[in-house]
Amino acid sequence: MRALAFFLLTAICYAGSLGPDKGSLVIVGGGTLGPEIVDRFIALAGGKDARFIYVPTADGQEKAMAVDKTFLAKAGCKNVTILHTKDRAVANSKEFIEPIRHASAVWFGGGRQWILVDSYKGTATEKEFWKVLNRGGVIGGTSAGATIQGSYLVRGAREGNTIMMAPGYEAGLGFLKNAGIDQHLIVRKRENDMLQVIDAHPKLLGIGIDESTAVVVHRNQFEVIGASKVAIYDKAYAPAADGKRYYFLVKGDKFDLKKRHRL
Repeated sequence: MRALAFFLLTAICYAGSLGPDKGSLVIVGGGTLGPEIVDRFIALAGGKDARFIYVPTADGQEKAMAVDKTFLAKAGCKNVTILHTKDRAVANSKEFIEPIRHASAVWFGGGRQWILVDSYKGTATEKEFWKVLNRGGVIGGTSAGATIQGSYLVRGAREGNTIMMAPGYEAGLGFLKNAGIDQHLIVRKRENDMLQVIDAHPKLLGIGIDESTAVVVHRNQFEVIGASKVAIYDKAYAPAADGKRYYFLVKGDKFDLKKRHRL
């Protein structure tokens, strides 16, 4: 199984970096969700009357959080369903996935990425997440809920979140293809951490997102919104005069994922 996963990961690394063919992604680097990010996610879902799924599983708690504690309910969204299990048999059940079939938006909360992998990767639930995008919906997430959206999973080790590459936990849900996504970038001084991943997988695009900041992905492009910066890591990038092997995008910047340059 791991050999097959590695083969698939290698194949992904030689494709273009692309978002989903349909729908949108809102990928947040952790921290406070400002109104610009919240409002964009809700708008992409179809407004406050849309049907939302909130997935808190990454936080590691056995009991799911209450609906009224979610940022969606606090923002006035009326139809929010909490979806949470660590049991893969449950994640494969018709009863569990039924709410996703009627939703136009899914949000992944923060925590540890490996819990999301163990709970949902390769299950019927994962397939239903993709169907949300395929019918034009939106998938968003913050912190671990951001990183899980990439095809290459960074900080997936069960042992701790300082390990960038963990055998057995290197494949995310892949809504953003041929990319690894890091979070809490500047606040936690992680600017150089993605370089080891790009050195090991030179065809990957690395995206580092600071707190209270998001990239909003539509097919081959994304836009930066929020309070801080997004770093781009590309093996083909020639270091600037300061020697840094990455560069920053700020609010309002747009990026071509296929051609790998700022628009």
